[in-house]
Amino acid sequence: MGKRTIILAAVCVALMFAAGPIYAATAVDDVIKMENKAYKEHEKGIVTFSHKKHNEEYKVGCGECHHDDKGKPLNDLKMGDDVKNCIECHKTPGKMPGSVKKDLKANKASKKEIKAKELEYHAEALHENCISCHKDYNKKNKTKAAPQACTKCHPKKKK
Repeated sequence: MGKRTIILAAVCVALMFAAGPIYAATAVDDVIKMENKAYKEHEKGIVTFSHKKHNEEYKVGCGECHHDDKGKPLNDLKMGDDVKNCIECHKTPGKMPGSVKKDLKANKASKKEIKAKELEYHAEALHENCISCHKDYNKKNKTKAAPQACTKCHPKKKK
């Protein structure tokens, strides 16, 4: 083999290895299991979210779920763009304890302050994102098709 052929083959192999991580970072699963290792134990069954169905069938844009640190929708995202997991910003696993909410109210916190504190909690943020969208969809379409009850998204927990 000539020197040129060997160099060309080496460049091709290097490009294949370089492209692998790029492709892996941009692949989006059709169905996402909403399981997070930050939880020692899940209170309810794990939700399986059909990313493909929401995006393609329901025409839900990226910015309707994904947002920046100010809550502004990331409308310019394209399928496969690298995004943070919810837990990276909504860092506290679970829901906000009632005692925290009670303390906030006792200290005359505004509704906006209470909501901001709630959104620090991972489960609160996810539920707010999904349920508010489902409520809006149902109201707009005069239907009850988008689930809002726990058992409609969370399967029965296996014992």
